[in-house]
Amino acid sequence: MKRNHFYFFWRAVLLPFFKLIYRMKYVGRENVPENGAYILASNHRLATDPIMLGMGLKRQVLFMAKEELFKNKFISWFLRKLGAFPVSRGKADTGSIRHFENALENGALMGIFIEGTRSKDGEFLPPKNGCSLIAWDTKTPVIPVCHTKIGSRTVFHFGKPLSLEDMGFEKGGAREFRNASRVIMDHIKALRAEDLANYEAKSNG
Repeated sequence: MKRNHFYFFWRAVLLPFFKLIYRMKYVGRENVPENGAYILASNHRLATDPIMLGMGLKRQVLFMAKEELFKNKFISWFLRKLGAFPVSRGKADTGSIRHFENALENGALMGIFIEGTRSKDGEFLPPKNGCSLIAWDTKTPVIPVCHTKIGSRTVFHFGKPLSLEDMGFEKGGAREFRNASRVIMDHIKALRAEDLANYEAKSNG
């Protein structure tokens, strides 16, 4: 993909402020390849998650954003320049899904919040099937990502890429989409368990 200088300029401008406020820590960044199409499937805690997640990687991450954010002309222009695009929540938005899939076909790194909405208490919500459906349609590996608040740190942990076989795909279909969504979510949960265990071990050490 062509480098988006607008995106990287604003990331550099905002990074010091976000580091000060959120004290981000990134684990497993080596699991995100520098090239090629991949889907980052993350849980969702804060409205700033797309920004913070993207700040941890050398590559640009493209995200869907709720269509309400695009009603203001200036905000809409700014978000689109950053590579975001609107999606209608609560219904099948085939246009946004096709946009997402086209970007993957061009080798993009796409981000999606597998729960479909933010968790108010930080606990995991049931996964939606959009991520697994797109992964199957585009034959794209999925990288599980877990966002956890640990002490004063905001931790993003990138897991190893999951192939279609890892997600249990054979022929596609509703049952396999549901199963793949659970597999991805189980990997996200395992990343949190690992982070919490490491934190507890350091605290007790």
